Amino acid sequence: MEKIESFKVDHTKLMPGMYVSRTDGDVTTYDIRTRRPNCEPVMDNASIHTIEHLFATYVRNSKLSSKIIYFGPMGCRTGFYFLVRNMSREDALELTCEAFRFIRDYEGEIPGASAEECGNYREHSLEGAKREADRFLPVAEHWSAKKMEY
Repeated sequence: MEKIESFKVDHTKLMPGMYVSRTDGDVTTYDIRTRRPNCEPVMDNASIHTIEHLFATYVRNSKLSSKIIYFGPMGCRTGFYFLVRNMSREDALELTCEAFRFIRDYEGEIPGASAEECGNYREHSLEGAKREADRFLPVAEHWSAKKMEY
């Protein structure tokens, strides 16, 4: 079998940031890497789950909502994939920063966190999500579209 593109990235050199993972026509997949792989403790599932709910809620309610395809965690728990259609790198980065600010500052009930709405509604951590957002924001806010190549 042919090796998939994401396995061709040298994870020993990958630093926290936001990278273009792949482009398929008008769809861009971003690798939002919140920590250095294999060097830092991974995120816990409850924090990841809450980030997923809050980030997705924010971007799907933004002015760019029609360009959002997907946001979800990486299996290795060192970041997230963010898929968008026909969106500039600058807009994707700014939207990501906005979403992480939203998570950092969020108070209240976690959207979609009931038994009727979520397949694992008991495993959430708003405190952990806020901590992760606060940790990643300085990286994202000092990132640029020019740095998005691996």
